[in-house]
Amino acid sequence: MPPGLFAALVVATLTLAGIGARYQVHGDLHGLHSLLSLFLSINLLIAYWEICLFLRRDLVETRTAYWREWRKRTGRTPAIEFLRARVPLVRMLSPTLWADIWAVYSQYDSSYADRRTFGFNVDIVNGFLTPVPSLIVYAAYTFEVFPAVLTGIVGVILFWQVMYGASVYLISFFVAGRQARISRRELYTWIMAPNSPWMAGGLLGVYVSIRLIVDGDYGVLGY
Repeated sequence: MPPGLFAALVVATLTLAGIGARYQVHGDLHGLHSLLSLFLSINLLIAYWEICLFLRRDLVETRTAYWREWRKRTGRTPAIEFLRARVPLVRMLSPTLWADIWAVYSQYDSSYADRRTFGFNVDIVNGFLTPVPSLIVYAAYTFEVFPAVLTGIVGVILFWQVMYGASVYLISFFVAGRQARISRRELYTWIMAPNSPWMAGGLLGVYVSIRLIVDGDYGVLGY
């Protein structure tokens, strides 16, 4: 199975689990709940990748050089090659496999092959710190298992961290002049497009979390 397809299936499964559970319990659907279920599901997947970045950081540095030479030799796009590769199902959760996605990304931002950079370290921190609050918020949004104010507080912490980290990462990317090393198409395709949703999703999450605190209930999510 291609890694890209596997990742899409994981996100779809996690997202639909939350949406389906809400429908089973409450008999309705809600736009904000669906969007945040999708965002949190993506964050859980990315968090696993970020843990793999830490666990296989030496491999990432080695594979970055491999993909750089491969790109020069073939003229093809490493990201597409990785996402389309055929991988046995038994290897789909391998940290070695998902560490390679950072080596591929390093073709567009070399900071992920350098453990001294902000991008490398902020993602490692996100990988270890955000899964638990993401699961708490995800469950609370779907089943109202915690008081709205408590969920809002956890949500503000989580979504602000995500939004702030993504914003500083993008700023650091441009301040360091890394955009000069790639084409404009690569900039928008592999840097701006993947990172912009973290700021948008973070802002949306902060808004919903503040409403939960101020309102004291889950009305903002249609409950």
